Amino acid sequence: MYDVPPQGGRRAVVTGASGGLGLEIARRLAGAGAEVVLAVRSLERGERAANQIREAHPGARLEVRALDLADLASVRAFVEGLVGEGRPLHLLANNAGVMRPPRRTETVDGLELQFATNVAGHYALVARLAALLTRSGDARVGWMTSSAAHVGRLDFDDLQATRHYRPFRAYAQSKLADLVLALWLAERVGASGADLASVAAHPGFVRTGLFSAGASVGRDRPRRSLLESRWLPHQEVDWGAEPLLVALTSPEAANGAYYGPAGPAGLVGPATLVRPPRRATREGVGPRLVEALARLTGVEIDL
Repeated sequence: MYDVPPQGGRRAVVTGASGGLGLEIARRLAGAGAEVVLAVRSLERGERAANQIREAHPGARLEVRALDLADLASVRAFVEGLVGEGRPLHLLANNAGVMRPPRRTETVDGLELQFATNVAGHYALVARLAALLTRSGDARVGWMTSSAAHVGRLDFDDLQATRHYRPFRAYAQSKLADLVLALWLAERVGASGADLASVAAHPGFVRTGLFSAGASVGRDRPRRSLLESRWLPHQEVDWGAEPLLVALTSPEAANGAYYGPAGPAGLVGPATLVRPPRRATREGVGPRLVEALARLTGVEIDL
């Protein structure tokens, strides 16, 4: 298993850190000496997660802060809090996500929930934190995508799935969009010379609360997702977190790197460099997506 290099003196933000992969990423960064901000929708769940990390690492330096990526006002308030302190920020793990709500749900900003949380919220977060990250020196932005990105399609005529909503199709589109953003930002960084790296990862097949949480959106009772069945090869969160941890902290991870499991079908195994799908690298797709997101969020990434 990957041993995170010493992270003393570095500060990290991990979105969706109250459970699953986000909690594991936060735990291992804190164990390596990083100061970690747990960016969570529920402060109560975030505090419980922080206490779990402290049990494993009593000296961990942790903060729990509210962040709802489905609410652009919450993203703005979260960033204003960080920027207002004037302290460096070295690592941003864009991990939080929503997966396959059975019915199309709109956020307070009028965006489809999966696209808002997985894509637009993280885009706005990066846009608003870009200046702080580039000033901090040797900073990295890590985007958690999914193997679903390899079958996703970006429908620029209906990014919000207003005409045709299919849960998995919308999820796959959002994860492809995350990968496109990671690669676009890497190119932008390379062209500008900014002291920043943009990297991406997918965890393979890891059963976390993400499956049942998404399937339960809009329902009176929690519902178990069929994807939680045990017939598919799967791995636990410690292995699933490894690709993004490698991307964020390995000295060998270069700007634009994309990591995933090395095992069969990319579902399980140790982290390795993987090739992005062609749809993520088509000429012009990154600028077109970024232009759309700038309109939707009202902010631009300025590097």
